[in-house]
Amino acid sequence: METKITGKIIVVGDNIDTDQIYPGRFLALTDPVEIGSHCLCGVDESIASNFPKGGIVVAGRNFGCGSSREHAPIALLNMGASAVLADSFARIFFRNAVNLGLVPVICKGIRSEVTDGQTLTLDLEAGTVTVEETGKVLPCEKLGEQAMKILAAGGIKPMMRKRFGKE
Repeated sequence: METKITGKIIVVGDNIDTDQIYPGRFLALTDPVEIGSHCLCGVDESIASNFPKGGIVVAGRNFGCGSSREHAPIALLNMGASAVLADSFARIFFRNAVNLGLVPVICKGIRSEVTDGQTLTLDLEAGTVTVEETGKVLPCEKLGEQAMKILAAGGIKPMMRKRFGKE
């Protein structure tokens, strides 16, 4: 896994719950492309269709609150998100994201420092994010060693398969 992630951003608000990230009416879908096409439609129907591949979601407080469904990080990954930066995350969403290979980083106050369409570079080792248009560098919380190992493997399942020698 690259320890630097660069991507264009979309900015969403506070308390974005899992039903806004991936509404329950789509839970029967199994095609990853179709799942990704409905991501964040509870916030704005056009987000997924306009989201840049490898982009970054920037949010306020309590991102991923609500149900514990894994569909929320799955939808974000299949929409093309490489990371989510937020003031805070719901604990279960944070763990689900790491376990599924989506990078979640706490970056207090980031939402007020950026606007839609800007490009950010997240440096996971340094614990910083740089706004490419302005050069402004913001501090972020570093992920723990175990979370970094899981993310480097592409998620908990690939890590366990490798550990136990299974394809």
